[in-house]
Amino acid sequence: MNEKPILGVLLGNSAGVGPELVAKLAVSGFYADHCRPVIIGDVRMFRHGLKAVGGDVSHYTVETLDQCDWDRGYPVLDLGDQDPDQVVYGEANAYCGASDLHQLDTAIALCKSGEIEGFVFGPFHKGAMKMAGLHDESEHTYLAKAFQLTTPFCEVNMMDDLMTVRATSHIPISDVSPNLTEQTIREAIELGEITGESFGRKPRIAVAALNPHCGEFGLCGREEVDIIGPTVEKVAAETGWNVTGPYSADTLFIRALAGDFDVVVTMYHDQGQIALKLVGFQRCITVAGGQPYPIATCAHGTAFDKVGKATATTDSFERAVKAVSRMAMAKRAKG
Repeated sequence: MNEKPILGVLLGNSAGVGPELVAKLAVSGFYADHCRPVIIGDVRMFRHGLKAVGGDVSHYTVETLDQCDWDRGYPVLDLGDQDPDQVVYGEANAYCGASDLHQLDTAIALCKSGEIEGFVFGPFHKGAMKMAGLHDESEHTYLAKAFQLTTPFCEVNMMDDLMTVRATSHIPISDVSPNLTEQTIREAIELGEITGESFGRKPRIAVAALNPHCGEFGLCGREEVDIIGPTVEKVAAETGWNVTGPYSADTLFIRALAGDFDVVVTMYHDQGQIALKLVGFQRCITVAGGQPYPIATCAHGTAFDKVGKATATTDSFERAVKAVSRMAMAKRAKG
């Protein structure tokens, strides 16, 4: 047990299924196989989650992490900011959004101080976080600012051992082509390389085309000829990374899912999301790619319609815990 990484396990948005997911894995004993967990959030919400799933485990509150003793049970860093009787379940609200941000701030500080090696979080709610004062596009931008990143970052979607990263993300389809530049494509490739290496491997990176049939040599769009192809060639020559493409997007994922590639760089949000979620929605997770510490969450949201019913499956959250544990061990090995 002493060799396993110390990870923060954030309860997530109190109005959603996060506390139930964290509690379910505690009851099942799942964490012990992968990490030394420190549950971060209001201990009352953790107990609320235990009650919702009909289980109980030994746990105790800590004020500082040097008080953690996993032989005693699960340590809970009690933030004391969520009264279960005041939570409006199944609904976005500022009260719960403020706790999302509090949990994030706490985990960020613990990473910076070296007290945890990374963290996994139950689903947050972006709308609730914005009600509570979040001015950034997402928690990923919030993390990047907190860690003062100057290198590429973005959410990385992962199913089993296959990752997708995006050259463009949360923008309208009509804006995708104008935003495909050497810089955006290069940064996406770099993010794929960095994230692949964070799992202790040299990734095989495939870059998707934008247009049907890979643009048909310019007859069905010029992006592949003018931007995507030349950028892939330039990056491969300059870095020595194993990056190839562009490949026609309608067949690329057949090869990727067969194991030919570790990372697929997509040109827009749904190009990769549809493929992965169709094949294995419950197996997908979201990795905070490019961040200096291992961070991940389940690919689904707060599932307001399932709150309190103990019906939310833990598959994705389990995989997020496994991924962060693997990344933490790989980071240790790298030194």
